[in-house]
Amino acid sequence: MNNAYFGVATIALIALGVTPILLPIPVNKLNYPNSKRSDHVDTYFGVTVPDPYRWLEDENASDTKTWVEEQNKLTFGYLEKIPYRQKIKSRLEQLIDYPRYGAPFRNGGHFFFTKNDGLQNQSVLYMQKGLEGTAEVLIDPNKFSNDGTSQLAEFALSKDGKYIAYGISSGGSDWREVHVMEVATRKVLDDVLRWVKVSGLAWQGNGFYYSRYNAPKEGNELTSQNDDHKVNYHRVGAPQSEDELVYSDPANPQRFHTVETTEDERFAILYIEDRGKGKRGDAIFVRDAHKNDKSWRPVIPDVTNDEYHVVDNVADEFLIKTNKDAPNWKLVLVDLNSPQEKAWKSVLPEKTEPLEDVGTAGGKLFAKYLKDVTARAYVYDLTGKLENEIQLPGPGTASGFDGKQDDKFIFYTFNSLNIPPSIYKYDIASRSSSLF
Repeated sequence: MNNAYFGVATIALIALGVTPILLPIPVNKLNYPNSKRSDHVDTYFGVTVPDPYRWLEDENASDTKTWVEEQNKLTFGYLEKIPYRQKIKSRLEQLIDYPRYGAPFRNGGHFFFTKNDGLQNQSVLYMQKGLEGTAEVLIDPNKFSNDGTSQLAEFALSKDGKYIAYGISSGGSDWREVHVMEVATRKVLDDVLRWVKVSGLAWQGNGFYYSRYNAPKEGNELTSQNDDHKVNYHRVGAPQSEDELVYSDPANPQRFHTVETTEDERFAILYIEDRGKGKRGDAIFVRDAHKNDKSWRPVIPDVTNDEYHVVDNVADEFLIKTNKDAPNWKLVLVDLNSPQEKAWKSVLPEKTEPLEDVGTAGGKLFAKYLKDVTARAYVYDLTGKLENEIQLPGPGTASGFDGKQDDKFIFYTFNSLNIPPSIYKYDIASRSSSLF
């Protein structure tokens, strides 16, 4: 064993209150299951590439299942013989057995937040009326499956708060199965959307946008290649077969297509992302509900190596965060009636410090920069005029700083080397923070 590694491992065990003991069997003396080799060869552009373990890519083959079972038997048999393993497990459980909260957010008159009692497999989504109301369970992901491995993925509340759409990820899969719940009654409706992946859930009217692929071949759900990422619109109460296809681009099958909506639900914003062949860029298109648009109008018409994200709309203009000609990022105002770059207005010019996040709430801009490896948060008006810095508890990391247009206060989370993750409430009018 490497002496440096052994030293670190010993220190870690002592820190956990466990006396280090040598492992039961030297790793190099383990009797590993046989991994057979085949003669499989592929040819790519005239170059032959041997792939002797291609047979393992068939996850449904009996040979693959047997190989996995034997590997697991060896692994867990070895781990179970480590004499101090249970002591480490017990000590770790003791250390993490404390309540953990996610920062609240508001929808109408209710606040929503996540909480883990300590040793729950999944955090639970709660809601309560006002800040003084009694917290009630809205969605408990621990009940999704018997083994606790199914997770609550993306979720989104309708603007009126009547419905919540939420995705379930089973066993760590990238696939999502989307359901709809009636919030007041907690009744889960019959709506079930399958083969959802790389998707948001964006409400507009009596339904929401989501992204999906065609159903993969049965038995190859976890290994087949996914092509032609589509955006659909689902109306509450309708079967998935009746969902409206709103965007597809078969000519570019490896691109991602997702839709967001603005808080007022006026605009549907289509992002076209290309992450292949060294690219990392976006194009943006929009549909205006006030104009009853049926086609997508370009805002950023071409996918390049530049990234864009719409932060909010101000009437017919978009606040867009971008790294176009600004490696440290900047915020610009783009008029949808004249979206050409030459007409952009600078709101937050690029600085020497990276602009990590920017959001809006209560008619203000909240910008978080990274300076000297610590978070710095500032409040601006919507034109980019600096109003004040939010005094954080000290050097550390922070997240949050956004909300609704009519919010009077927002929440953010802060932590550092000597401050555990803590939620703070920031009052917009008084410009003051308090521990929440």
